[in-house]
Amino acid sequence: MSGQDHHHHAPDAAASWDEFYRSSQRVWSGNPNPQLVAEVTSLAPARALDVGCGEGADAIWLAGQGWDVVAVDISAVALERAAQHVRAAHQWLLGSIEWRQADLITEPPEPASFDLVSSQFMQLPPDPRFRLFAALIEAVRPGGTLLVVGHHPSDMGRGVRRPPSPELFYTADAVADLLDGSWTVIANEARPRTTTTPEGVVTTIHDAVLRATRRP
Repeated sequence: MSGQDHHHHAPDAAASWDEFYRSSQRVWSGNPNPQLVAEVTSLAPARALDVGCGEGADAIWLAGQGWDVVAVDISAVALERAAQHVRAAHQWLLGSIEWRQADLITEPPEPASFDLVSSQFMQLPPDPRFRLFAALIEAVRPGGTLLVVGHHPSDMGRGVRRPPSPELFYTADAVADLLDGSWTVIANEARPRTTTTPEGVVTTIHDAVLRATRRP
């Protein structure tokens, strides 16, 4: 699932994502997103929300670290694939992950209900992105952590596969600007990592990484 882009938001978004997942037996790498691993490994496990969970790699990793995970995606096909993977290869985690189909913009998560809210590469247009992130911020409990990772605008010129829509990209500052005084920002950066273009060229891209803690 590493590096997935959730950038459709339209009345037929669920159908579009179902078709996308049906197009291949496996769409994502099956590895957890690297910034999730980097930022969450040191946290004490509790209750987590995995936003746009796709085929489940992040949720499975979190559950393996001891988290109780609510894993949400708009695609029923993706969720069934993720659940099937757990049944086949990670049966000991069956009680630790709840797979939930929802569009969190129209069906926001319960306020103050999660100790970790992780949003990895939700590349939406500005208005739905603002509404989603506002809902995710509200979903974090006092003392909990918000982690938002996205494709940085500088990636547009790096030769990697990205949607040709600059408005879908954002900086960590843009997310930090949504937080009020009850938050402490832990990380706010364009974090570099290497990847390979479709032509086989190794290049450096940047993830927008915002990690913040709501004060108790």
